[in-house]
Amino acid sequence: MEEQMTTGGTERLPQEVVEVYRPRDSREVVEVYTRPLPGRKTRPAPAPAARRRRKTGLWIFLFCLVVVTALALAAWLLRGSAGEYRDPFERYDFDQEQESAQAEGVQIPTYPYGQGAELTVTKGHGREMTIQEIYQQVNPAVVTVMAELGDGVSVGTGVIFTSDGYILTNYHVVEGGSACLIELESGVQFEALYVAGDSKNDLAVLKVDAVGLPAAQFGDSDTLQVGDPVYAIGNPLGVELRGTLTDGIVSAINRDVTVDGRVMTLIQTNAALNSGNSGGPLIDRYGRVVGINVIKMSSRYSNVEGLGFAIPSSSMDRMVNDLLTYGEVLPEPELGVTVLQTGVPLKDGLTGLEVLYVNPGSAADRAGIREGDYILSAGGELTHNSQDLLRVRRYLYLGDTLTMELMRDGERMEVTLELTDAVES
Repeated sequence: MEEQMTTGGTERLPQEVVEVYRPRDSREVVEVYTRPLPGRKTRPAPAPAARRRRKTGLWIFLFCLVVVTALALAAWLLRGSAGEYRDPFERYDFDQEQESAQAEGVQIPTYPYGQGAELTVTKGHGREMTIQEIYQQVNPAVVTVMAELGDGVSVGTGVIFTSDGYILTNYHVVEGGSACLIELESGVQFEALYVAGDSKNDLAVLKVDAVGLPAAQFGDSDTLQVGDPVYAIGNPLGVELRGTLTDGIVSAINRDVTVDGRVMTLIQTNAALNSGNSGGPLIDRYGRVVGINVIKMSSRYSNVEGLGFAIPSSSMDRMVNDLLTYGEVLPEPELGVTVLQTGVPLKDGLTGLEVLYVNPGSAADRAGIREGDYILSAGGELTHNSQDLLRVRRYLYLGDTLTMELMRDGERMEVTLELTDAVES
């Protein structure tokens, strides 16, 4: 469902997308100031000593050359033996030219899916908590994720979401890994097994053999509003700074960001995120995890601050539970309608989403929905805005049916959609 505004009005497009955001080319520079290197002023040397000074300088140069060569050789040997740390955030430098990368996949030993595990996202919440209370509650459920690569180690963050050891992180943290180690807040380490993951949505589920672990509570990100305080816990720059807490606000919701050719709908925040925060929790004022941190926008041309992004829990829970049940994320069905983002007040105090376009041959078309209809509800849920409709679709699968209540020419009616087509990637 996409609504694109132009100077002439509303352009109707048949794609089911809320909005698309792509950052502008940031290579335009307003002003550059280059400071010359400081020089050293010396008195002119007496003429007779000039030749001796040149010889002394030559010996100093040769000595420095030997030292630098020795240090370079030592660094090369250490790199070959100890490996090299990979920064999981580097692939999200929006000004960096991306190679036509092929997915490296995951070679970590596996744990079977379909074992009845589930990620639960609660709708309600308790009292508002202090920052100290939030940290004390959530930090024990935050872990360090270390994936062994062929040329080093990828370090990120993860969140325990069941007491028997299921952990959620970003796919790119474990991508290319052949083994994985999890470290708890207490310093206790476990070998982690790979349950399933999805590179497109950048989510992966891991499992450790343990019980009685502290699990984070996940809340509904759909309740967030711009300006709400949020907090992030993670391991910026690796294991040395693990358990770092940062705070900020929700800068935007449902922000569509294009990453490596795919669109991700994310929460934007100004909470400080750095390499190593990948896979860590974004937490609301009630101590609930409402997102998984995934991106810090960066640029090689200028410093970019206060632009972090997280996968919202409202869309994540269906994907994670698909991974837990089926080992993959199943496609969402296409409804086939383009609607206004905000509902229109109708008679009798009702609110409806105006249908701007119906895809020919789609489920909506086959059910008899027309342009100019107003969608009052879908699946028994009122539709005050396009996000309400997307929320209903999020929990539907191919082959399901969806009942919609419409208003047409002032009359209420009901239609049923047979969902047979998948939303295009």
